[in-house]
Amino acid sequence: MPSPLQVAFKPINKPSIGRNNYQGFKPGETQLFKKGERPYRGKVLESDILLEHDIEVTVRDGCRLYVDVYRPPGAGSSSEKVPAILAWSPYGKKYSGVAMLPMCTWCCGVDITKDISGLEKFEGPDPARWVPRGFALVSVDARGAGNSDGFVGVMGSQEAEDGYDVIEAIAKMDWCNGSVGLAGNSYLAIIQWFIAALQPPSLKAIAPWEGCGDLYREQFVRGGVFDISNFDLIAREIIHGNHGVEDFSEMYRRSKGLMNKYWEDKRPNMKNINVPAYITGSDLSSIHTMGSLRGYMELNTPHKWLRWSAYQEWYDLWSVPETNEELMDFFDRYLKGTENGWEKTPRFRVSLLRFGDRDAICNIEEEDFPIPRTEYRELFMNTKGRLTETPLQEESSVTYDSEDPNIFASFTHTFKTDTRLMGIPKAYLYMSCKGFDDIIVYILLRKLDVNGNVLDSLNYPFKTAPIKSISELGPKDRNSTTLHLGSQGILRASHRAIDRSKTTHPQIPFHPHNKEEKIPPGTIVELEVGIWAMGWDLDAGESIRIQIGGQAPGFKEFQAKAPRRPEDEKNKGIHELHFGGKYPSRVILPFV
Repeated sequence: MPSPLQVAFKPINKPSIGRNNYQGFKPGETQLFKKGERPYRGKVLESDILLEHDIEVTVRDGCRLYVDVYRPPGAGSSSEKVPAILAWSPYGKKYSGVAMLPMCTWCCGVDITKDISGLEKFEGPDPARWVPRGFALVSVDARGAGNSDGFVGVMGSQEAEDGYDVIEAIAKMDWCNGSVGLAGNSYLAIIQWFIAALQPPSLKAIAPWEGCGDLYREQFVRGGVFDISNFDLIAREIIHGNHGVEDFSEMYRRSKGLMNKYWEDKRPNMKNINVPAYITGSDLSSIHTMGSLRGYMELNTPHKWLRWSAYQEWYDLWSVPETNEELMDFFDRYLKGTENGWEKTPRFRVSLLRFGDRDAICNIEEEDFPIPRTEYRELFMNTKGRLTETPLQEESSVTYDSEDPNIFASFTHTFKTDTRLMGIPKAYLYMSCKGFDDIIVYILLRKLDVNGNVLDSLNYPFKTAPIKSISELGPKDRNSTTLHLGSQGILRASHRAIDRSKTTHPQIPFHPHNKEEKIPPGTIVELEVGIWAMGWDLDAGESIRIQIGGQAPGFKEFQAKAPRRPEDEKNKGIHELHFGGKYPSRVILPFV
């Protein structure tokens, strides 16, 4: 069913031959790529691949969607049938990593001449890897994208129903064995939660590779604060179609910043998902971090695995052979029925960031997530910028200018022994503002070396980068795809209400965002602020710092223009953070 409220759309560019690898509308045409070819000067093909262009699939409301199918040439006739893996997004069926990655610093560590072929849909599995292994890859132009009918509606019940219908249509094609999986990163991961929650009969397994699960709380209105992030750029440069795309800024304005039926439709019921799932997450992609964890915790299946990666998502998806092999083993088991011992795979594997000029420690096997032995310890804010294990007895406070991005309050704790932190942090802050009736709090956790220097983490192995030290990075290369600064938390004080009945875990406060509770100027309020998950390894003498300010810390995502943020929603004036006595401001960290 469509969205329960009328949706605002904005124009998008029409498909244009040569742009984003669009090749025109070719229904009924086929193309054979031969073993040994390099179709886009990328990876050499290991086998012949048959491409069927623009196959029409009509969904339940009569809308025509178009898909490309990459498959073994003989599947369904001279050889046995093969399972299908769908890569779903409105980004263009032939828009690839080869087309996109050159705009990023060092192509995000991906060698586009060896790691990918150019046949892959952007953020999707590469047919050059998967077809030789006996799978078909189906690249979908979602509703409104490319030559597919309609307007581009991002996630929600309409796109979920479209996904259901396309899965069932693909399962009936003469080359398909009746088993269909979903795979891919970011958009291609997020949509899996929505489609799988409808339980299409032919969907046998999913592999969401870094995907948020709530477009209000985890992407566009995190903590009750609107930020269009990079979606304006995506809508302008990547999503092409004949009509328009959802206008999230306008829908936020119409909802007056609060949760309503429109935004509720952007949060799938993960508890309805009952198929095997291979989930990937990381510290690094803040939009996706909590969706990956919450998905693992909420899915209604015993057949679920979580791998916590140390790498930027595109590098992890395309350039790490082991992860691709493992994902193939997963789909062999659940789309082909191969008895390959997959169930012995560790339920949860974690990677720990070390920051600075050291690579991460990867693939540590754990029993489950959250790690059962986790000890949640409180560190209290204290005088002289310290974080201490015991609270300050007398009351104290610090202030900062909420309008200055370079000013913040910070508190530091130095570890006397080697320490590992893995899981979900949280903070309790007691805040006031004498000059305004609301407060937006931004939290950033940073790691410091033994000399007190703040450290960053490179998002891929140093062997893939033309540097030996992060200090060599120039300003233009210091961005969110290259560096990770630390875990963040955001909360607007007027959205501080919490619904405990909907909280997945005590460390994840669920804010309903259905009412606004302004604060009389000068009134002290308690804020319970969720912080995105972390996996850190710290040596004795290294420190953690909590940084609290009034402006978003870290890097902005790539943007077509300045983020649209109404003037009356910005911070104003001096914020005061209270601690000690009856105001035990603190951070809770997951020690393992």
